[in-house]
Order: sequence, then C-alpha cells, then structure tokens
Amino acid sequence: MAQKNGARLRIDKSGRIVVPKRLREHLGIRPEAELELTAQSGGIFVRVVEEDQALVKVDGLWVHRGSARPEADWDHVIENLRDERIDSVIKA
Repeated sequence: MAQKNGARLRIDKSGRIVVPKRLREHLGIRPEAELELTAQSGGIFVRVVEEDQALVKVDGLWVHRGSARPEADWDHVIENLRDERIDSVIKA
C-alpha cells in the first residue's frame, strides 16, 4: 500500500528490503548508494550518505580528503608523481 511520501515494504527472509524504483528515482538513490539507518522512537530513519569528493583543489593544489587503502604503496605513488612532473617540465 503506497503512502504519500513513501511506501510500505516487507523484509524478506534474508533481512533485505527493496526500495521501489519510483521512490529511488524521486530521492536520487542510485545503485551501490550507501544508506545510513538510525533507530528512532517508533521506527527507523533512513538517509542517503552524501559522498564527499575524495580530491579537492585547495589553494591550487589537489588534496585527498578520503582515506587510503591499507595496502597503498605511497613510495610508488610519490615516485610516479615526481616522474610525471619531471616529464612535464622537460616537455615544456
């Protein structure tokens, strides 16, 4: 039974719910979106977690605001960036 701003849903045997396509489109929820559930008196509040950009420009420099994977090889990353910068200076 559809509600004015939502829908009635059932939880399947595996604990999953399906958000109807019309509601997903209305709210801009895309596949693989991360949702946050918060327990409140009388129910659950569900919201889409806004994704921040991992790279932003600050004073002309690119700054990474996310977190790196534990297996990231920073020495390799820095070496590649240095090589790219040297190549761009030589070509200029």
